[in-house]
Amino acid sequence: MADGGEPLWSVREAAAFLGVPVRTLYQWRYREAGPPSHRIGRHLRYVPAEVRAWVREQR
Repeated sequence: MADGGEPLWSVREAAAFLGVPVRTLYQWRYREAGPPSHRIGRHLRYVPAEVRAWVREQR
């Protein structure tokens, strides 16, 4: 769970929230763009609050 008690998002969940294909998130990560992501073991996860903050910054 993230700091606020909210579970971390998978790539699919983050992509669904952002309305972009999963592949786009992987491309953004490769290009060091997009919302902050965290590698936990072999899994890529997103903190929902960080994704929401990133969206606000894009406006």
